[in-house]
Amino acid sequence: MRPITLLTTGGTIEKRYVEQMGAMANTEPQIQRCLALLRLPGAKITVEELMNKDSLVMTPEDRELIATAAARSTSRGIPVVVTHGTDTMVQTGLVLADRLPDLRTPVLLTGAMTPFGIEGSDAIQNLTESLLAASLVAPGVYIVFHGEVFPIADVKKDTEQSRFVRVSQR
Repeated sequence: MRPITLLTTGGTIEKRYVEQMGAMANTEPQIQRCLALLRLPGAKITVEELMNKDSLVMTPEDRELIATAAARSTSRGIPVVVTHGTDTMVQTGLVLADRLPDLRTPVLLTGAMTPFGIEGSDAIQNLTESLLAASLVAPGVYIVFHGEVFPIADVKKDTEQSRFVRVSQR
């Protein structure tokens, strides 16, 4: 079995509708529900729930926590997938690239533009593609989103198109 560490941090992928609030919120982790829908017979996924918050309220300390957890796995040769909010995903990825300069395995960040459980959500697609990419891409830090793998130094969020794009394609 190929091991993968899945670090969860919240973001839209983990949001759910809270009737009492009349809004979407990060309340309880949703990743186990996502994983239960997938057929992954060759993977041994270890989930570490680091936090469950919107990425707009992440602190430098939160990003250090993510880097420390990623370092634990990558130092043992285990690839890492990080679920993360899209608004500051690139920022966190750059911190990871800075803190983990000598990676032996990939670190992949992913999330969703639409929460898991909402019709048309991209959560399952992005999570599945990230888990596959963990076995295919070279060591480094990447964002995996909507069928593409972006090196962290060459990606930005395009809010008008609700997707990530290469910086070099401007």
